[in-house]
Amino acid sequence: MTSNPNLPETELVFTRRFSMGHRLISGSSERCAMVHGHNEYVTIRLKAMQPARLDGQQNVIVPFAEAKTRWHNFIDNIVDHALQLSEQDPLLNWFQTNEPERAKRIIVTPGDPTTELMAALLLAKLNAFLAADGGKLCALGIELQETPTNTVRLDGSPDAFLPTSGRPAAQCWWHRADLTISDL
Repeated sequence: MTSNPNLPETELVFTRRFSMGHRLISGSSERCAMVHGHNEYVTIRLKAMQPARLDGQQNVIVPFAEAKTRWHNFIDNIVDHALQLSEQDPLLNWFQTNEPERAKRIIVTPGDPTTELMAALLLAKLNAFLAADGGKLCALGIELQETPTNTVRLDGSPDAFLPTSGRPAAQCWWHRADLTISDL
């Protein structure tokens, strides 16, 4: 296949559903300070880094299985039914002390695990996966639907949107191409 910059933009779009629990302790609302959950949908948009004409044989940009397997594994086996807590949340210490095995299933975030923050963290993680997979694809954006009436869409790089964590980006779980969800 020969790369041609005049080809129309083609996006690969994948959606996955997962269940989660979280709480927001920094004053968002008293209702959200209680541990509660949502059934969420995460949609990612990808494009080929080297657009090319379909080859007349396989006729794919990248086989769907190659494009989505790692991401779906992460969402289905790590993110689904995980608890999302701020690194300042006292429940985090409780789990580490009393239920250390369950503490491994907690997504630890820099500040409250809002939908906006989770969209940025998940997009950063997706970018790490795509880079580790050879960079054939890049993420155009992510959409995280918290409820049927609340959705966050983030396009482009999440780095300027993410809060600083006080440590180099490469040391943060969301920038590593592994299955980690905390830096504990």
